[in-house]
Amino acid sequence: MPNLAAFHPQVVHFVVALLFLGVALRIVSITGWLKFTGPAAAMLLLVGTVAAAVAVRSGNDAHGPVERIPGVRALVVVHEGQGITTRNFFLVVAAIELVALALARKAATTRYVRYAYGASALVGIVGSLQLYEAAEHGGELVYSYGGGPGLRTGDAKDIERLLLAGLYNQSQSDRKAGRNSSAAELIFTMRKRFPGDTNVRLLYVESMVVDSKRPADALAAIDSINIDPADGRLRARQATLKADAYLALGKPDMARGALAPVVAAFPQNTRLKAKMDSIKVPTTPP
Repeated sequence: MPNLAAFHPQVVHFVVALLFLGVALRIVSITGWLKFTGPAAAMLLLVGTVAAAVAVRSGNDAHGPVERIPGVRALVVVHEGQGITTRNFFLVVAAIELVALALARKAATTRYVRYAYGASALVGIVGSLQLYEAAEHGGELVYSYGGGPGLRTGDAKDIERLLLAGLYNQSQSDRKAGRNSSAAELIFTMRKRFPGDTNVRLLYVESMVVDSKRPADALAAIDSINIDPADGRLRARQATLKADAYLALGKPDMARGALAPVVAAFPQNTRLKAKMDSIKVPTTPP
């Protein structure tokens, strides 16, 4: 049997969309208001149930690397259990829908179709609640525990990007909490791990100004970063950091001088222009 782990993120989104919409249409179909909702609900519920079965299979294939993350296994087990329960509820729904289709083909039994639709809707509502819980815990695994990004493909570059995102987000959290030394340490780790990444090098310069309070070292570091003259975003970032370093050294005139050529090159960058205008150079008394 093929390993379906890589397809789990795509499949689960189909499950959520198809089954929620299918149950909603089945409820509407019972009212008799919109005739098309009956066949549409049957199609969505049957296809969604197949997708749910594939989601469970692909989730079982994908769980190994995720549950080995420290502290994640218990949530993985809960999520898997909820996924299986959801699939089982909708297997019942699918069976009822097939019975309803069979009943509708015979004139003598068509009066029972409405009861079948009611049973499908009732079981579908309960299954939808279970589906919501499974989806919520799946999202928690991805967004709160990192149990997906960087792990799905097995590509080493994806793992590196996951590491980079974790280091960046934690450094910003530490800085916001006043733990500047911890923020500086994490950004230094980023600089060592990703020495060729221009954005990381600029983050390191920023950290020297903001966290380590070493503006002179920041100036030396930023002058070593070569940026494409046509790259307005990175040139603006570089110039802003250079200006911040000069301001930290008490040299507002040099700060304005660092910004001026970039403002002239990219006059549409109003934020950069506003920063230069905000820097006041003291006038020398006559």
